[in-house]
Amino acid sequence: MSSKYKFHSPDGLYFISTAVVYWIDVFTRPLYKDLIIDSLKYCVKEKGLNVHGYVIMTNHLHLIISRKADGMSFSEILRDFKKYTAMQVIKAIKENIQESRSSWMLDLFRRAGRENGNNTQFQFWQQDNHPIELSGEWIDQKLAYIHNNPAEMGIVAEPEDYWYSSARNYAGLFSPLKIESIYDGVEI
Repeated sequence: MSSKYKFHSPDGLYFISTAVVYWIDVFTRPLYKDLIIDSLKYCVKEKGLNVHGYVIMTNHLHLIISRKADGMSFSEILRDFKKYTAMQVIKAIKENIQESRSSWMLDLFRRAGRENGNNTQFQFWQQDNHPIELSGEWIDQKLAYIHNNPAEMGIVAEPEDYWYSSARNYAGLFSPLKIESIYDGVEI
């Protein structure tokens, strides 16, 4: 992995993206997105993660994150987050009798797992996170990018209309995930 894509500063503010293998549109169902939200809440409470911005799209997610000084490292948090969410989403796909795409998705996750020597069965997430340390104008640019993503994809008319995005938090609307404001550190 290029040194360009590593967490260099333990006190930094980072933009990360992570995607499902083969860009499979898993997150078209609220059930699976809710599993991601629940795992982020756990990482905030138990692992020292600070979430400042997020969006869960159909096949990927973007986060702006930092970490508490006494929390786990970024790499440890994301490793645990990805491992846990992969297991939970795959389990939910297997158990969801209304999931018409289950065989197709599970076959692709198995194929990705076979192609990666680190896995024994399934691979859900792509290996990389592409962390980019943010400062100055890049903070506003990446936050706007995250928030505008659903509107630019035609999912909603206005960014704050998308339920699984911190655009709701910044607009003062109820959101499924409380975040820490990127500007003043206040929970919103």
